[in-house]
Amino acid sequence: MDEKKKFSVIVVGAGHAGLEAAFAAEKMGKSCALISLSLSKAGEMPCNPSIGGIAKGHLVREIDALGGMMGIAVDETGIQFRMLNKSKGPAVWGPRAQADKEEYKKFFVKKIKNSEINFIKAEVTGLIIKSDRAVGVKLEDGTQIYGEKIIITTGTFLRGRLFTGLASTPGGRLGDPPSNELSLSIQRLGFNTARLKTGTPARIFKDSIDLSKTDEQKGDDEDYSFSFWSDKFIRNMISCHITFTSEKTHDIIRKGLKFSPLYSGMIDGVGPRYCPSIEDKVVKFSNRDSHQIFLEPEGINSDLVYPNGISTSLSPEVQEEFIHSITGLERARIAKFGYAVEYDVVLPTQLKKTMETKEVRGLYFAGQVNGTSGYEEAAAQGLMAGINACLSIAGRDAFILNRDEAYIGVLLEDLVLKGVNEPYRLFTSQAEHRLMLRQDTAMLRLGRYGVDLGLLDISQQERFERYKVSIGAIRARFSERVRSDEKKRDFISIAKADPEEAIVQYLKMYDDKRSDVFTVTYDYKYSGYIEREVKRIESKAYLKTNIPKDIDYYGIEGLKIEAKEKLQKIRPETLEDAEKIPGVTAADIDVILINIKRK
Repeated sequence: MDEKKKFSVIVVGAGHAGLEAAFAAEKMGKSCALISLSLSKAGEMPCNPSIGGIAKGHLVREIDALGGMMGIAVDETGIQFRMLNKSKGPAVWGPRAQADKEEYKKFFVKKIKNSEINFIKAEVTGLIIKSDRAVGVKLEDGTQIYGEKIIITTGTFLRGRLFTGLASTPGGRLGDPPSNELSLSIQRLGFNTARLKTGTPARIFKDSIDLSKTDEQKGDDEDYSFSFWSDKFIRNMISCHITFTSEKTHDIIRKGLKFSPLYSGMIDGVGPRYCPSIEDKVVKFSNRDSHQIFLEPEGINSDLVYPNGISTSLSPEVQEEFIHSITGLERARIAKFGYAVEYDVVLPTQLKKTMETKEVRGLYFAGQVNGTSGYEEAAAQGLMAGINACLSIAGRDAFILNRDEAYIGVLLEDLVLKGVNEPYRLFTSQAEHRLMLRQDTAMLRLGRYGVDLGLLDISQQERFERYKVSIGAIRARFSERVRSDEKKRDFISIAKADPEEAIVQYLKMYDDKRSDVFTVTYDYKYSGYIEREVKRIESKAYLKTNIPKDIDYYGIEGLKIEAKEKLQKIRPETLEDAEKIPGVTAADIDVILINIKRK
């Protein structure tokens, strides 16, 4: 190793992606520098004060199974828990917790201070590249820091710009400057970038809200932990409340659109389709009389409430007027006005599934800088980037998760093969094998990888082994009851017809954890579907064929022009990856396979 190199891994940015990358490096025994402008803002929640949700909750459980930090953090700082989508099948249930925003940050600050991670308070202004390899970063004061692998997790900070009404200021989020020089450095290296936009609502003082006019939303009466390693449950210490916009609200917003940077042409970036601003909702869903708003406390001791559902970049005057037209918020005092942020993203089709760039070795991008939205999507990318950076240093094979074994696999494959033209958000509908990917099976699916990668300590490994034994024993008892007692109800039949009843009946006889029994009963319920999915996956084994790196798609006869252009640009690693690129057909795959066999 070059003597100039000081660290094994350099992580730029201490948001959700950066934290997972840095802690993964530490657990895998690599020296790590974590560079950010402020230690006190590590793990900042600039948007809603929650972790998890539909598909996002699956990601948190998977991150946890691989030894990541997010699940442990929310268990320690959660103040309300709800399981979303309970009216549907358990494959799409989404665990979600409100977190205390300040305590969540404090959790990570304390973890960093007690770790081997080297925190450097500085701004990164450029990358050091030698022979198409990233070897270090440049700081604002001219200092150069060297590392074997560089992971960029800058979120919304690359050339970030904030908008409130027709006023615009540079910034990655409220109160923090943008990373302009680093963005230009990345573009000078030849990376294709795009502009995206996201936003946040005003924050309202809790004591100025008339909660008697709103609907209370309590947490679920259920013991739940996001982390398999946690011995504590998320306790319901607060209630959220629900209110709605009205036609009066919408009229105020329509009149105020002339003060909207979104509709005046000031913002070019594309916003999130599934979490639009309130002005977008009013314009695009003009037939709607009202829109739901969730009033979410930002913490136990916080004076502020996050009004989830009215993200906006309208002028302060318009924000104040439309907020006061909402039931329960007539006398609301606004602590901070909402704003939009427009920022550069690195188009993720330029990345491998390891999060390493295809053109510059040793350089990784992870998180919102890749065009995703959400803390959970960012954390998953950061974890995978950190893992693969360390594996590469050690000369070990890359760690890739497939779509049929993890939502993380769905997320990364969508980004790398399909790219983004708007902020990407993960949903259960994007996973074609979601019956195999329930949130309660994350540890059974991925725990072995956490062990193999060295991300789980000895006590965690022992706990994982006990869990597997427990699951095996419960499955054996289910089968034994069927064989030994014909007069009593067949538990497998109960499980298929009514899993909740099976759990209740089983717990009357055995002192087992409900979560373990839950997993077994739903495995039985969906066993037929799962077996069918497994056979379907096995029937496409030929798609695992690797594509030669030097293949020239333009020279292959029989491929459509569209397929040639997209394949040459994205350069998929396997036939399975090629098949999932929009515009590439089954016939194109056959042509490529024949070409590979000929050679």
